[in-house]
Amino acid sequence: MDSMHITGVRTVSIPVNDQDDALRFYRRLGFAVLRDAPTPNGRWIELAPGSGNVILTLEPADPAVHRGSIGIRFTSDDVDAAHAAMLAEGIDVDEILRWPGVPAMFAFRDPDGNAFSITSTDQTTDQSAGERIAS
Repeated sequence: MDSMHITGVRTVSIPVNDQDDALRFYRRLGFAVLRDAPTPNGRWIELAPGSGNVILTLEPADPAVHRGSIGIRFTSDDVDAAHAAMLAEGIDVDEILRWPGVPAMFAFRDPDGNAFSITSTDQTTDQSAGERIAS
């Protein structure tokens, strides 16, 4: 099979127990609702954070599946402001990590226990501790 059959990633799914509660949570974070349509097992809900270059779906969760970190790192131009705003909203957040040579970041959890992180888009790092690779 050659790589021409797979052309990209359309969405990343987030398992949720209650789509209405999850939708309210992600709208509080500023995500735009792109689609909300009924399906036989709930709804097909597509959301976009920021510029909309990534689409997230809120999928009905399988109760037998344990949730935790699902490897999504959102970005922010101001990690400190994002962290403060999420704390003020009562969102479950960790402390901001600041390691030399690495963008500042922190973890947070949605009401379903899905864990994510927010990473700074700041391209300046302490070069003595690590080398930044341009993307």
